[in-house]
Amino acid sequence: MATPVVTKTAWKLQEIVAHASNVSSLVLGKASGRLLATGGDDCRVNLWSINKPNCIMSLTGHTSPVESVRLNTPEELIVAGSQSGSIRVWDLEAAKILRTLMGHKANICSLDFHPYGEFVASGSQDTNIKLWDIRRKGCVFRYRGHSQAVRCLRFSPDGKWLASAADDHTVKLWDLTAGKMMSEFPGHTGPVNVVEFHPNEYLLASGSSDRTIRFWDLEKFQVVSCIEGEPGPVRSVLFNPDGCCLYSGCQDSLRVYGWEPERCFDVVLVSWGKVADLAVCNDQLIGVAFSQSNVSSYVVDLTRVTRTGTVAQDLVQDSRPLAQQSAHPSAPLRRIYERPSTACSKPQRVKQNSESERRSPSSEDDRDERESRAEIQNAEEYNEIFQPKNSISRTPPRRSEPFPAPPEDDTATAKEAAKPTPPMDSQFPVPNLEVLPRPPVVTPKAEPAIIPATRNEPIGLKASDFLPAVKMPQQAELVDEDAMSQIRKGHDTMCVVLTSRHKNLDTVRAVWTTGDIKTSVDSAVAINDLSVVVDLLNIVNQKASLWKLDLCTTVLPQIEKLLQSKYESYVQTGCTSLKLILQRFLPLITDILAAPPSVGVDISREERLHKCRLCYKQLKSISGLVKSKSALSGRHGSAFRELHLLMASLD
Repeated sequence: MATPVVTKTAWKLQEIVAHASNVSSLVLGKASGRLLATGGDDCRVNLWSINKPNCIMSLTGHTSPVESVRLNTPEELIVAGSQSGSIRVWDLEAAKILRTLMGHKANICSLDFHPYGEFVASGSQDTNIKLWDIRRKGCVFRYRGHSQAVRCLRFSPDGKWLASAADDHTVKLWDLTAGKMMSEFPGHTGPVNVVEFHPNEYLLASGSSDRTIRFWDLEKFQVVSCIEGEPGPVRSVLFNPDGCCLYSGCQDSLRVYGWEPERCFDVVLVSWGKVADLAVCNDQLIGVAFSQSNVSSYVVDLTRVTRTGTVAQDLVQDSRPLAQQSAHPSAPLRRIYERPSTACSKPQRVKQNSESERRSPSSEDDRDERESRAEIQNAEEYNEIFQPKNSISRTPPRRSEPFPAPPEDDTATAKEAAKPTPPMDSQFPVPNLEVLPRPPVVTPKAEPAIIPATRNEPIGLKASDFLPAVKMPQQAELVDEDAMSQIRKGHDTMCVVLTSRHKNLDTVRAVWTTGDIKTSVDSAVAINDLSVVVDLLNIVNQKASLWKLDLCTTVLPQIEKLLQSKYESYVQTGCTSLKLILQRFLPLITDILAAPPSVGVDISREERLHKCRLCYKQLKSISGLVKSKSALSGRHGSAFRELHLLMASLD
């Protein structure tokens, strides 16, 4: 008898380089689970089809990094908010800018489309929430109440409420028709990163950096249950479409929860790191995560995941008999959302807008058209995804197929799957004793783990692409215009990246000329660009007298990042800086920490002691990394072994 092929429960689908610089935000299309939008530090919004390598469309117009993006439910509109506080809305079918909305005084942290009307809600670092009318190009209302940045916004399924989560540890519920706050939900002890409405019932879930998920009853305005013990900050949650369970994207795992009572139905190991967004389609859960300029997508087969019934792990010790404990009931305990049959009416205007928020519907349309462009980079996929919506079809729309699962590598698992299922003679269900699935095997990349500082060929480019093609029989000759367009492809994006880096270096240089080295290093770190930090450290390393103890407290966390970089030049700069710090300051740090406490009050000594403790803690953190890399061969290995010897006194 042939052994059946066993497929994996979770696997990595693909990894793409989404932007020329770091990715700062991304979102999945919830309706199809196939459309991905990313915002980057290169001021662009790029659209991708999941499991396709090429960008469909690139949207330009923002002049600062894109901090937040959101797709509407039909996936026809996209809104993006930037670091400068501006908001732009694009029509994906028409491939053009629709609106530019101005009014926030700080970067946009969160966005959401109204489920039935042409309205957008935005939350900002300035603590304000604004509701925008896309048709009239103006702010309908401003909601005040949070004291820190608003990290997440969600409209209720019926479009009557708006939930907001902020860094002030609170969740607030706003009534859109009355224009006021309905209730505030305290209880979290850390910043609240995400909120999500139940698709049917009056229930709200919130996830926080305090590693808890809370469920709130929206009729009684009180907590239903609280799930604790998450492996890390909760950044992404999603209810199953039928509302039977809640998915939580944790660090390298997916957890499936119930809430009455609170319990964990299943845990699936997924090597996605810090997942940023989730979507469910065709009984598959799609998760996306980003790191620097790369975006990775993962798939979990929900048909192999326990979502109700048998509990994999009880989170609460419940003393009630088994007969009294029920999973999520088949009949809802709360009210059901009443969804309108037509598009929602305009929310009541409670407060007159200020002059700065009023804009003429046509005064700046021409400028928006000039500044913003929708560059279609893959016409075939664009027409396949967006153009069919414009035409009337006499046949039902084609549904997307599930992503095929790769075969399981472990033959033992296949043998286990081939065993016959035991008969269900007992009236009680058999407990689920299945071992958790193994994480998927990630295919190694073709490019080297460490990119050498001196190389003859650029990474990611082939010289053959720029050489005359070998003529084959019946092959059309390459036209000069086509050849030039291939060479120029990506040139504009590279210019944006280099211009941004030049601007950052000018900012650091302006502070450097004042003679304040510490402030210039702080400004370079605040830019959050390692290339700028490397350029500055290469200058500081040439003159050891520039190093001070307070400078070490700022540079050491950056050195830890440089030592883990894939670029050889970054690692070399990090090793040089760490060697200077160890030679000049490690004896001083150990002596001050070993000295007995002084008598009386000595402010300068206390400050020096605090800096030494901070440096010692950071050096201890780096020592483990140095020790692990000291076994490497070649120039890197010798540099790390030398650093390991210098740091021996820390042990």
